[in-house]
Amino acid sequence: MKKNIALLAGGYSGEYAISVQSAETIQSNIDADLYNVYKIIITKASWKHIATDGAEYLVDKNDFSLTIQGQKITFDCVFFGIHGTPGEDGKMQGYLDMLGIPYTGCNSIVSGFTFNKIYCNKIVDNSNLVDVAKSMHMFKDRPLTPDQILNQLKLPLFVKPVEGGSSLGTNKVKEPDQMQAALDAAFAVDNQIMAEEFVGGRELTIGVYKINGEVFALPITEVISGNEFFDYEAKYLGKSTEVTPADISGDLAHRISDTAKRIYLLLNCAGVVRVDFIAEYNTEKLYFLEINTMPGQSAESIVPQQVRANGDNLKHFYGQIIAEALR
Repeated sequence: MKKNIALLAGGYSGEYAISVQSAETIQSNIDADLYNVYKIIITKASWKHIATDGAEYLVDKNDFSLTIQGQKITFDCVFFGIHGTPGEDGKMQGYLDMLGIPYTGCNSIVSGFTFNKIYCNKIVDNSNLVDVAKSMHMFKDRPLTPDQILNQLKLPLFVKPVEGGSSLGTNKVKEPDQMQAALDAAFAVDNQIMAEEFVGGRELTIGVYKINGEVFALPITEVISGNEFFDYEAKYLGKSTEVTPADISGDLAHRISDTAKRIYLLLNCAGVVRVDFIAEYNTEKLYFLEINTMPGQSAESIVPQQVRANGDNLKHFYGQIIAEALR
C-alpha cells in the first residue's frame, strides 16, 4: 500500500517563491509508484492543499490531516520544502514532533540553532574543525553604532540578518560611510543581525546527507558570482556560474568533504544539508560560512546539480531521504 507524503512549501518569509519552486522539483521526482504526494502550501493565512482540479482543502491542524471528498487522509511522513520560517527554523518540526509524524531533515532543536548564523558559528568555531571569520552580534533594541563595530572589526565586511536566507538584507561594506545603510537594510529583514569580516577566497559548497547511520558527501560546487557577492540576484536570477564538480585540488576537495561530514555530525543533522565554505586565496585555508538545513531543490539548485554529478538521479535520492525519515 502506498504511503502518504505531505510536501510542505511556501512559508512566512521572503523565500516563499523559491520554496514553491523547490517543491515543484521535489514533487515531480518522488516515486509515484511508492507514494501519494500531497503538496501543502503554508502561509500565515492558511495551510492548504490544492488538488489538480483546483479544489482547495484546508489542513486540520489538530492532527495534520486532510479531508477530501469525505475521506480523511493522514500522513506517514512530511517532506520539507519550506525555506525560512516556519520550516527551516524548527517551528514546524516541533509541531510534528508533538503529533508523532516523521519528517525529512533536522529536528526542531537543530533547525533552530543552525538557523541562527551567530549561534551556529559559535558552536562550529568552538569545535576547532574549521576556521570561522570574526563577527559581531547585534539586536534591534540594542543597536551598535558604525564606530563601535569598526573598532572591533576590519573592513571590508558583510552585514546580514542572523536568521534569514537567500542573502536578503545582506550587504558588503567597503567604506565606513556605507555601514549605517547596511545596518538599516539588515534590520529591515530581521531583529538580529551580524557584521562579519570578509574573507577573500573561492566559495565552495557541498551537500551532505545520512542514510542508515552513514554520512555521505556529494560532489563540491564552486560558486562564481557575477555580482559583488553571491546575493539574491546571483543565486536566483542567473548572475552566477556554478561549477559542479569544482575544479579544485584533491587535497582541498578531501578537506572540504571530511570537514563537512564532521560538521554534520557535530550539529546532529539529519536529511540533506548544504555546508558553505570559503577557501582563502593563496593559502587555501578553509573558513566555515554557514550551513543550510533546507537547501534549494529547484531543478537548477546546487544540491540537485551535485546529485546528478554524483551519477545519481533525484527520484532515487529523494527516495533514500524519505526512507531514512521513515526509518
